[in-house]
Amino acid sequence: MLNILIKRSVKKLTEGLKIYGSDNLIKKIENKRNCVFVCTIGTTETSKIEGISGAGASPEKTKYTPAADAELITIGEVKCTNDMAETVVDGNSAPTPAIITKASLNLSKIPLIIINAGCEIKPVIQTTEVGEEGGKDIRTGHAVENAEEIYYNSIELGMDFAELHDYITIGESIPGGTTTALGVLKALGYDANFKVSGSTPTNPHNLKIETVNEGLKNAGIDPESDDPETDILSPFDAIKAVGDPTIPAMAGMVMGSNKPVILAGGTQMCAVCALIKTIDPDFDFSRIALATTVYVAEDETADLFNILKQIDENIPVYVVDPGFEKTNHGGLKNYLKGFVKEGAGAGGSMFLALTHGHDVEELRNAIVKECEN
Repeated sequence: MLNILIKRSVKKLTEGLKIYGSDNLIKKIENKRNCVFVCTIGTTETSKIEGISGAGASPEKTKYTPAADAELITIGEVKCTNDMAETVVDGNSAPTPAIITKASLNLSKIPLIIINAGCEIKPVIQTTEVGEEGGKDIRTGHAVENAEEIYYNSIELGMDFAELHDYITIGESIPGGTTTALGVLKALGYDANFKVSGSTPTNPHNLKIETVNEGLKNAGIDPESDDPETDILSPFDAIKAVGDPTIPAMAGMVMGSNKPVILAGGTQMCAVCALIKTIDPDFDFSRIALATTVYVAEDETADLFNILKQIDENIPVYVVDPGFEKTNHGGLKNYLKGFVKEGAGAGGSMFLALTHGHDVEELRNAIVKECEN
């Protein structure tokens, strides 16, 4: 990853925020305050595979995480389950990134919309639905049957958001999302093995690759084969086989908008960009950017920048470092050890706070206070 980072221009915009790549997009939005934050939630039964995800107290309970995140960001408490919203690995825990998102949006006063792309457990709050069911286990090769429906419903939302706002920030909450992202990237022909991030200190790359390969085989897809019968016939075949509901939802919103879009996340957003590129090879990626945490950007077990470079070299990345090493909160310090890293649009929400007149110390204190609450 370091070689890729060196080749990109790096600018420090303010304390806690660096830009990798062009700063043209941020110049377009720096004086605009009419933004909306969209958190796209979804589930995949892939998250229930033992060892795939740490985004829940147990594999079975990961189905509650997106709904719990949405409730926490929106109303400040979890209604759908009695469990704490946290990542637990070997007895160590870290608070859900939804707490970071809530604190950041409270600072920046950015309005929030929850998009349900397809959840097994629905949140007990108002949401806008673009899909009905959660994703299936990608090992079956039949993960998301209604991928096109989700995509086209989301295009309409993107158009609506663009009419009302100067720019859009889109985040996601879906346990197992780095595995489904790997699946989509591989199905679309990208080299993503051992490059996707994860929510645990030890990235289970081999398990993710085995899971994806089983799904691709059962779907009859082999991107490395010269046999045309193993090619995908449509970009949505990749989603249907080994994807999840949030990827076509986020891609649809981007495609429907004619305004700048900040994709608040890491590996999952690479899959979104890859899907967009396959749908429209001439798509202008200069009008979007990724905003993520330093914990994803500097994840030594992954390579976000390499994946992005394969898709398009013009995608800038805004990297936020909230400086959790300066807190006394043990759970937040676990982010420094590789727990969680990103989710629920945490990186993008912190980016909004820092670009809406708040310094990193103020942001960090707000996050600590929210955790204590």
